[in-house]
Amino acid sequence: MTLEEVLIQKPIERAQCTANALEEVLVTAKENDSLTVGVYECAKVMNLDPDSVSFCVLATDDEFDCDIALQIHFTLIQSFCFDNDISIVRVSDMQRLAEIVGDKAEQLEDAHCVLITNPAEGSWEDPALAKLHLFCEESRSLNDWVPEISLPGR
Repeated sequence: MTLEEVLIQKPIERAQCTANALEEVLVTAKENDSLTVGVYECAKVMNLDPDSVSFCVLATDDEFDCDIALQIHFTLIQSFCFDNDISIVRVSDMQRLAEIVGDKAEQLEDAHCVLITNPAEGSWEDPALAKLHLFCEESRSLNDWVPEISLPGR
């Protein structure tokens, strides 16, 4: 394997590892009842208890460019996350995100924002969540404030 192949392969492997970590964290958070799904529900949690929020996922779809209200909500959520040191990523496949986190019909319709919160009894340690925080920190150091992750397909 040449040096060029290693340099090309490493970012791809990193992206796949990060995507797998995100899916793992979402599934674990769902099992621990530590997910908040929906733009308005997430805004309520952020307003009432921002310290309980550990991670934020914003999902876009084909209609995102046409939905000015959703773009404004995203801007406000991103600003809130930056102000409160909450790691944040964006995914481009809202349908896939909804499949991972949704168990109710309304969650499947509004999976544009998903928060991972700490359970009431304290924070939960997850190596995959630590990977995601590190990924976000590295991205910020490269001036990529809201990095995009492609969720793995089924």
